[in-house]
This record gives sequence, structure tokens and C-alpha cells, in this order.
Amino acid sequence: MTESSQTRETFRVLALGGDHIGPEVVAAGLDVLRHIANLSGIDVEIDEDLLGGASFDVHGTFCTDAVLEKARAADATLVGAVGGPEWDGLRLDGPVTQSDGLTRLRVELDVYNALRPARAWSKIPDRTPFRPEIIDGADLLVVRENSGGIYYGEPRGRELLADGQERAFEISEYRTGEIERIARCAFEAARTRRGKLASLDKSNVMESGKLWRETVERIGQQDYPDIELTHLLMDHALYAVTMAPRNYDVLLADNLFGDLISDMTGAIAGSLGMLPSATLPAATIKGQRIRGGIYEPTHGSAPDIAGKGIANPVGTILSVGMMLQYGLGRPDLADAIEAAVETVVDDGVLTPDLGGIATTAEVTAAVMDALSNSET
Repeated sequence: MTESSQTRETFRVLALGGDHIGPEVVAAGLDVLRHIANLSGIDVEIDEDLLGGASFDVHGTFCTDAVLEKARAADATLVGAVGGPEWDGLRLDGPVTQSDGLTRLRVELDVYNALRPARAWSKIPDRTPFRPEIIDGADLLVVRENSGGIYYGEPRGRELLADGQERAFEISEYRTGEIERIARCAFEAARTRRGKLASLDKSNVMESGKLWRETVERIGQQDYPDIELTHLLMDHALYAVTMAPRNYDVLLADNLFGDLISDMTGAIAGSLGMLPSATLPAATIKGQRIRGGIYEPTHGSAPDIAGKGIANPVGTILSVGMMLQYGLGRPDLADAIEAAVETVVDDGVLTPDLGGIATTAEVTAAVMDALSNSET
């Protein structure tokens, strides 16, 4: 991790704090980024701006054109949680991208490949609903298609019917090309892990699910015969993965189902605050850097604890690790950050969501100390 072992370069990061605890955890992530960059001899340029409700309050829009252009120009974008009750009731005309700033970023940047890892932490099994022998060693990666499906399907809307009832609707739609590209992302990810892929769908009742299963099966047979592919109906997958998480490696799902099961994996990690993510515009290929990714914790904005200094920064810190792995092409730095987090967890420096008493700042400082100590 020393300057002499790597060529010094500049890494351009856009940081969007978001709402409520979002700026708090992003600040923690930036502290760790600056620290490991200094240790590693990497020049980092950080530009900070607004997204979500914070942007709406100032600009009247959840994502400005200027922020979108900054994200296009950056090597990577770090985002905190967005949204909150202050803005939940707003109804804006136009597509969903007008009412959610993060959604606009995802769609405009075409970051369709959402990687959401979750692992068991050996020292905090009591913070999960599982017996230790069930989750010990569990290590999952959810690959979520993130730019299609029911969240973005058109037509969508609400209408008043003649009988006085109100009708709300949206369409769930996938095209072959959308499924093919995310399937390849999942297969490629499985090749770097344990070679097992479970694809989740509702092919028993949904036409989009039928196309999903047929397409994933075809891609697997044609191009990835080395990967063990299984198919699970989504409702059964929730049960099966919960009962035996160690049996699974990579989980591939559409936008809605990937959203659901990635939150469920928070139970394995002990808290949603422990979950990072990378949302990328391409498949991950060993040795290749990917510009334009969005990195963020998967937890919400938690207005109930905002400003108290107790938000868990680990999901954001691990997201910084994923940023360095994929955006900078430095998996060694991602490994160093995860090892530092593991040291901190093992030492019992935990925020209240994990049963501890540490503050956001104390956890962040402990991670940076662990990174410094790994240099000696």
C-alpha cells in the first residue's frame, strides 16, 4: 500500500451527502478515503454537492443538471442516503427520475450493475437472528439489475375511475438485452468467487420472469459452462437463503427482487449499516477500471438518529473500499479497508445498531488507526 509500489495518480470523486444521516456517513467515508490515499500515495480530488431532499430545498429539484454533469466527469460518485418524510408526499409531474435524485443519477449514468455484498462478521453473531453455525462463513453477493423493471416501467400513474375508485399502475418490463448484460455481470462475478450463481425470478406467474429465466439459462449454457447455475422462484429464495445462507454465493435478481433480497442480507451482517454497494455501468473484469460508478451504503436516511453522531459508518466505509477496487483498480486497498473494519468489529468498537456505544467518529477513527497499523 506504499507509494513506491504504485504509480501516483489523481482520483476524482464526487461526494453527495444526501439527507439526514447521509452527510454524516459520507463525511466518515471521505475521512477514510483521504487517509488511505495518503498512505498509498494517491492524489484524490473531492468535489461535494447536494442530492435528494437537500437539493430540492435549495434548487427545487432532487438532482440538478450540474450535479449530473459532475457525476459524468468524475471517476466515481459517493452517495449518502437520500429522502425523508419531509419530501415523501411530493408529487411531481413526469417520470420517476423527476421525483428521486438518486434514481435520476442511476438512469442517466446507466449504472445497471448493482453489486451488494453481505458477509457474516464472526464476533457479532448475537446481533443477528441466526445461530452461529448457520451463518458462520456466510459470504453473499447480490447482483441487482438497477436500471430497468417495474421501478422505471412505462406507462405508470394514477387515475380516477368512473365508479369513484382510484387506480394506480406501473408496468414491469425487461428486454432481452437488459437481461443479457446483467446476467453476464453476475456470471463474471461468480468466476471471481466460488463459481456458484442462483438466479431469482417469478417465472411461474410473470412473463418478464419467464424471459428472465430463459435468457439467463441461455447465457449460462453458451458462455459460462464453468459456473454452477440454479434458478429459484423469488418467494422460495427468501426462505432458502435465510435457512442456509452459506449454500449461496452470487444471487442475481431484477430491480425489485434485488432490492428486496439485498435488504434481507442485512440480517446476516447484523445491521443494514454494515452493507456497502457499487452500482456500475459495466461488468467487473479483473484488472479493468470502471469509471462512472456510484458507491453508497444500502441503508436509509434514518431521520430518527440524524445529528446524534451514532450512525453506523461501516457501510459507507466499505463502499469506499469498493470504489477503490472498481473505480481505481486497487483491490488491495479494498481488502485493506475490509480487514481494518474487521479489526474494529473484533475489538468491539460498535455503534448502537450493533449493540455498542461508539459514535460515528469513534468507529471511523478506529478504522483509520487500523489502516495505519497495518502499514507497520
